[in-house]
Amino acid sequence: MKTRRLFLGELLSAGAATGFAATLALGQNPLPSSPPPTSGPTLPSEPPSPTSEKRIMEENEKELRKKVQQLYDLVTELKAEADKTDLTKVLSLNLFKKAEEIEKLAHDIKVRSKG
Repeated sequence: MKTRRLFLGELLSAGAATGFAATLALGQNPLPSSPPPTSGPTLPSEPPSPTSEKRIMEENEKELRKKVQQLYDLVTELKAEADKTDLTKVLSLNLFKKAEEIEKLAHDIKVRSKG
């Protein structure tokens, strides 16, 4: 039955590490924005101004920070619930669902931080 505890401990560690890594990588790889496709004649457009690029990067940073905080909250809830549950007898479905949610959120953060 130690394997369940090890699994949850590793999952908790991986989620925290992913959140930390995403926070560190935030300034290194901002998400680029692509203009929507247009149909019809195209007019020469001005390159985006530095202020609009900065605004987009700030919005991406805010969104990433929000997701990292959400990941931290979920991991904290999972740990608290795992501490309350006797994992040697039964693995709660709620724990399993929360772990899956954490995994999806961590993957989303990873993809967004890569760009």
